[in-house]
Amino acid sequence: MLSKVAERIYWTGRYIERAESTARLLSIYDKLLFDMPRQVNLGWYNLITINNLEESFAERYSVQDERNVVKFLLGDDTNPSSVISSLMAIRENVRTTRDVVPAEAWELINETTQYVQENLQQGVNRSNRHDFLDNLITCCLQIVGLMSVSMPRDEGWEMLQLGQYLERADMTTRNIDAGVAAIIQVEDDDFAVNSRQIIWGNVLRSLNADQPFRRAMRSSIKGEAVVQYLMTDPHFPRSAGFCLSEMILAAEALPRSDKVIKEIRKLHRAVMACGEHGGHGQEFRDELNELQISIRNLHFLIGRTWFLTDQ
Repeated sequence: MLSKVAERIYWTGRYIERAESTARLLSIYDKLLFDMPRQVNLGWYNLITINNLEESFAERYSVQDERNVVKFLLGDDTNPSSVISSLMAIRENVRTTRDVVPAEAWELINETTQYVQENLQQGVNRSNRHDFLDNLITCCLQIVGLMSVSMPRDEGWEMLQLGQYLERADMTTRNIDAGVAAIIQVEDDDFAVNSRQIIWGNVLRSLNADQPFRRAMRSSIKGEAVVQYLMTDPHFPRSAGFCLSEMILAAEALPRSDKVIKEIRKLHRAVMACGEHGGHGQEFRDELNELQISIRNLHFLIGRTWFLTDQ
């Protein structure tokens, strides 16, 4: 497989996961607005900080309110991490690798992009945001499912897996970070005890982890247990530990992968250690940030190993 083709498929996996995960991240705060006590005021700008987009956001918006944050993350084509930018990138990458990616996936990607472009205002407005985000997440899952049942398990598939699971591991840590940031914000509030359970419950539901968590952990929703499950569970497909384990399997099927595998194993150990102590507060957020930096460095190593250039 040509390195450029491999790179495009890798980025297709990343961008599909990014579009879905960004929608899930927004859904945490969207649902919290309905679940939290009226007296609690959560800051939407936390989502900009969590994604390290402060400079990009400041270039476009002077007001750090809900509408601007949601618009920036959903439909701002100057933000490379927005949903619409991710979908446009998916379409371009698949357009140039249509002999590798199933034709039905190309059609579904176009339909999803068109849906977001035509209904973006529904996502920005609070009244219709829930349905818009749910439809967007469903479309992304359909694309992933279609590729899963149609693509041969060759080098193209392994590259798709590397991109998808790298992005998913990163975004799982950011979903956890969003929960911790919200808890810090309400910690001194009179409703702090109830608020913590509401926040962690929404973090689980945003990752479709509510039922699997209860079945695996057999405990009430508490921060330590939620963090441990989402970071370390070896069976749940969205846990950071599971994602890195799958990346090891994908890398093992590719040539010249020794350095990449070594780095993934190192990152896997760090994730497991971070998840097992289940910390909270700013110190734990700093640990999550270090993990996100390590994931970014792993991406650059993958680029140096198999691609001509990094994006």
